[in-house]
Amino acid sequence: MTAVYRRVRSGWRTVSGIGGPGCARGRCSTPWYQEHLEMEAKGRRPPPRPQEVKSSILSCPGVPSVDSMTRESLCEHLAQNVVYMAGPLVAISKPQGLPITAGNAEGNSVMSVLPELQRILQIKSELHVVKAAPKETSGLVLFSSCYVTTKKFEDFYSECRRSARPLATFWAVTLGVPNPSKGEIKVALKVEKIRDLDLVVPVMHPSKGSLERRDVKRTETRYQVLRSADGCSLLQLQPMSVYREQLLVHCSLQFCPVLGDHTYSSRVAKILGQNIFVPLDLATPRPQRIEETILRRMHVTEEQVHRIPLHLHLQLLLMPDDPSAAHPTHLTAPPPPYFQRTMELLRLKMK
Repeated sequence: MTAVYRRVRSGWRTVSGIGGPGCARGRCSTPWYQEHLEMEAKGRRPPPRPQEVKSSILSCPGVPSVDSMTRESLCEHLAQNVVYMAGPLVAISKPQGLPITAGNAEGNSVMSVLPELQRILQIKSELHVVKAAPKETSGLVLFSSCYVTTKKFEDFYSECRRSARPLATFWAVTLGVPNPSKGEIKVALKVEKIRDLDLVVPVMHPSKGSLERRDVKRTETRYQVLRSADGCSLLQLQPMSVYREQLLVHCSLQFCPVLGDHTYSSRVAKILGQNIFVPLDLATPRPQRIEETILRRMHVTEEQVHRIPLHLHLQLLLMPDDPSAAHPTHLTAPPPPYFQRTMELLRLKMK
């Protein structure tokens, strides 16, 4: 069905023609509490109450994998999540798991639907990417239709890196609260093959040769706890370097794996209430281990843990200073619905 879009102050929104998948409400002659009591009597775990299923983060929009979306539905989703559009600049908030360029010809990506997106937004000039959230995260993607503007932004971001000025700010929900609540994470990283998987590992004492050959790279992330409650936290992360999966590895090194990190969270464990690091050859990717109290608050079962999406979001991006005030000093994008729902359930909601 063809979508009709109208431009509003916060972006582009569908006004007709798009219908989301509805929630079927089944009718049952047996009250939920009767089934609950019967299963308890048999020593079996009762099913969750209907309102618990409804309030689960897994029922929020945007949780299904982007791989299951058609090109048309993906394009419609991106068009509805335009957060800024003025002059040659366009910014969208992309869903978690969507790459900018596809790894293969069949996979969905931002670039694969860019021509359709330009037609919907009525942009005649070709758009190209200026800055973008990595595949594994949700958040901002900035486009430009002017190469002069793009060069201006690239020079600005290079100057930010030289002057140690954070140009991007991420939000992350983590299992754990870092101590101290504000600081820097500095560690060298490299990619190492572990059980046929290419994973990022820390290098505590990198040699001068490995750094010169660029086999190892020094990385840095600034962090700050924005909110914390019951062993979970909402972190502000500002990477001062660029490296594959840097933020996920850095959070794990603080004993605070990002919620939904099913790759590096296995490197952290607890024994008698004390945090320990698991040897890298044993910490293979697997569904994240989450305490039962947190799962109950999120209304998620252990069998559903592997479906929890990564809670890492590119929330803010700096813009070059503009004396004419043609564009703002920074761009922001709200976290996706499942991220915001998690913040509510874990009492991490910002005022």
